[in-house]
Amino acid sequence: MIRLRCAPSRCQGAFSNNVAMTKPPHSLLQMFLGERSRLVKRIRRIVDNDATAEDLAQDTFLKLWRRPPGDDTTGLLYRTAQNLALDHLRAQKVRQRHEEQTQDQEQERHDDEPTPEDIAGTIERWHGLMEVLDALPARTRRIFLLNRVEGETYATIAKQLKVSVSTVEKDMMRAMRACREWRARQHDK
Repeated sequence: MIRLRCAPSRCQGAFSNNVAMTKPPHSLLQMFLGERSRLVKRIRRIVDNDATAEDLAQDTFLKLWRRPPGDDTTGLLYRTAQNLALDHLRAQKVRQRHEEQTQDQEQERHDDEPTPEDIAGTIERWHGLMEVLDALPARTRRIFLLNRVEGETYATIAKQLKVSVSTVEKDMMRAMRACREWRARQHDK
């Protein structure tokens, strides 16, 4: 942060290297130095931050310094400071909205990822279901897996295992009943 802490006579050439001097700096500098503390207080009431208020007061001076010569009044000084403070607040709100949207998107991405507890619970349920399927007769288990895992039709399974379609249907009903009973036990836990 740049602060003007010199006498007006010594500060006259302080900005000559950075900013083309288009007006006598003495009157603007004198007005700024005379109003600086009140200006900072007014800006602080708008932005509610001491450091930001100091920065915006300095920006106000630089903005007025760079503009073409005209009526440099305290009203213009305060209006410029207020506009810069309001611009700062608007920009801050935009940054905050963007940050919140980014956080929401990141949270949604993390919500889609299973937690270690979810994975452990799924593995435990999978083992329980496998125990139920292992308890089924071998042909019933094979028919269930061919249909539900491999996606085979009843007719294709019947032809492959050399049994009737009716037998495939009955074995599927037995396997599905065992799965429903297992699922009901899971909901009771």
